[in-house]
Amino acid sequence: MSIVVIPGGPESKITPEDFDELLASLNISNVSPQDKSDYLAVLRSFESVLNKVDATADYIPPSLSPQSAECRQFHTPTPEENPFNAWSFRCGIATTTPATDILKDRTFAIKDNISVAGLPTTIGTSPYIFSEDGKWDPSAVDSTAVARMLDAGGVIRGTSTCEAFCASPLSYTSFTGHVHNPRLVGHTAGGSSSGSAALVAAHSLKSFSDKPVEYWGTTAELAIGSDQAGSVRIPSSYNGIYGLKPTFGLVPYTGAASMSPMIDHLGPMAATLDDIAALLEVIAGYDGLDPRMTPESPLREHVKPYREILASFRKQLYSPSDASLTRKWKVGLLKESFQVAGLTEAVRDTVMNAAQSYFTRAGADVVEVSVPMHTDGPVIWNAATRPSMSTWLLKGRCSGHLTFLPPHIHPRPASQATYDILNANNPAAVNVLLSEVAADRLLDPSLEAKAHRLVFALRAAYDAALKDVDVLIAPCAPDVAKPLPDTSKDSSVMERISYPVGTTNNTAPFNVSGHPSLNVPCGFSPHADQPKVLLPVGMQIIGKRFEDDKVLMAAALFEKGRELAGV
Repeated sequence: MSIVVIPGGPESKITPEDFDELLASLNISNVSPQDKSDYLAVLRSFESVLNKVDATADYIPPSLSPQSAECRQFHTPTPEENPFNAWSFRCGIATTTPATDILKDRTFAIKDNISVAGLPTTIGTSPYIFSEDGKWDPSAVDSTAVARMLDAGGVIRGTSTCEAFCASPLSYTSFTGHVHNPRLVGHTAGGSSSGSAALVAAHSLKSFSDKPVEYWGTTAELAIGSDQAGSVRIPSSYNGIYGLKPTFGLVPYTGAASMSPMIDHLGPMAATLDDIAALLEVIAGYDGLDPRMTPESPLREHVKPYREILASFRKQLYSPSDASLTRKWKVGLLKESFQVAGLTEAVRDTVMNAAQSYFTRAGADVVEVSVPMHTDGPVIWNAATRPSMSTWLLKGRCSGHLTFLPPHIHPRPASQATYDILNANNPAAVNVLLSEVAADRLLDPSLEAKAHRLVFALRAAYDAALKDVDVLIAPCAPDVAKPLPDTSKDSSVMERISYPVGTTNNTAPFNVSGHPSLNVPCGFSPHADQPKVLLPVGMQIIGKRFEDDKVLMAAALFEKGRELAGV
C-alpha cells in the first residue's frame, strides 16, 4: 500500500470526532491517543488524494463520446404520445454518418437505466435520489450499445420507463407511475424493462388492430432492456414479444446503471426473431471497457453473423432440397422448471404442450431433462448478489475491477429522504439497502463467497445437462399479465413486496449461470375474469454459453413447427 502526500491541499474535513465514529462502526474501542493521531493523519492523506481527483478534469473514452447526430433534444412525452406510460423521455436521435445500414431507419426505445448522451438517466426513480435540487444531470456519454446501434443506422425515439432502480419484475414501481400492458390496460407489462416491452408490443399490435392508430401513441419497432433476474424476458413474456438475455459477457454493459456486475446483461427486445438476431449482431463484442467481459468474449470482428446464421438455417428448414441437411435436434424440457412455486397450471401446460407439439412437428426429439439444482437457483441468485447489491445499485460504486461508470449517475448517500422516496415507490429497493447492511454487520460475510462458489456449481449443472441436448426449455413468467395493484390506497410494505414474489423463479438462475435465454411467444391463455381476452404465454429457450446462435436457430425450429401445425 502506498501513502501519497499532496501539499497545499484544502484543510481536512475529517475531525477527531469523525475518526472516533469510524472506529466505533468497526467495533474498535481500544486505540492509544498516539495511534489515533497517526491513523487520522494517514486518513487525511487519503482525503487529500480524493480531493485531487475531484479537482481533476474527467475523462470520456472516444468510443462513448456522443456521435454526430441530427438532434440531442428531448421532451417529456404528452399523454397522447404515451398512453401506456411506457416512455420516460422522447427524442429523435440518429447519427449523420452511420458505418453500416443493418438497422437503417429502425426505431428504438432505450431502457431508462442506459445512458443516451444529452438525456437524463432516471433509473425509474426520483431526481432527489441524485440531486438536492431535484434536477437531472444529462448524460455526457452514449453507452456502448447505444453508440453501436446509432452507428448501424438506428433511430432512438426515446428512453423507456423502467422500474425503480430496476428492482421489480412487474410494472408498478416507477416514479412516474404504472406501465400498462398494451394488450389489456390496467394489467402488468412486466419489469423491469417494462416500457421497452410495452412500446415494442404496441408497435406490433397497431399494425393489425381495429383500434385507431392514435390509440397506440408513439411506439418503437425495437428496444434494448437490461436483465438481472429476468427483466428482459419477463416483460417480453407478458407482452408477447421476443426478448433475449445474451450469454454473460457477450454484450458490453458499459454505460448502464448496474444492479450487480455478476448478473448485469443488456439484451434486445423485438416482435420478430430476425430483429433479435440483427440487434444482437450490432451490439455484441468486446469494447475494452467492461470488466464483465471474459476471455471468451469475442472481439467485434469475431462476433458471429447472427443474421446470416439464422437466414441460412431457415433456408434449410423451408427448402425441400436442403431439408436433408438439417440435422436431428434434441430438445430438453427442464423438469424442475415446470414444478417451481407460483407457476400456474395454464402456463405450465401451454409451454409444455407447445414445446412437445411444435418441436416434434419440426422433426426434433423432445425429452425430459432433470437439473435438481435448478430449484435452488433463486436462492443462489439471492445469496450471491443481495449482500453487496446496494453497493452497485444504490451507491454507484465500482466493482473493484477497472470499469467505466457513467459520470452523471451518482446517487446521494442514503438518508431519511432516500428511505421516504424508495419506500413510497419500491420497498424492494429499501430491502436491498437493508440487506447489505445486515450482511455486513449481522450475518456471516463468508456466506456470500460460498454462494458464489455455488454459482459455479449451478453453471456446471446446466452445462452437464446441455451436453445431452441442444437446448433446454422452461416456462418464462409464471402467469399471464395480472391486474396492476392500486397503489393509491394505503398498503403495507409486505403487501407491496409480495405482489411480484416468485415471478423470476425460472429466469434468475440463468443470470448467475450466464447461459443465454430467449423468451419466445408460444401461445395464449384466457384472462381469469375475462375469458374472451387471450394473454400471451412465454417459453424460454436456454443454450450453452456463447451459443446464442443455436438458441436463435431453436426458436426458428419452433416457429417452423407452429407453421406446420397451422398456428
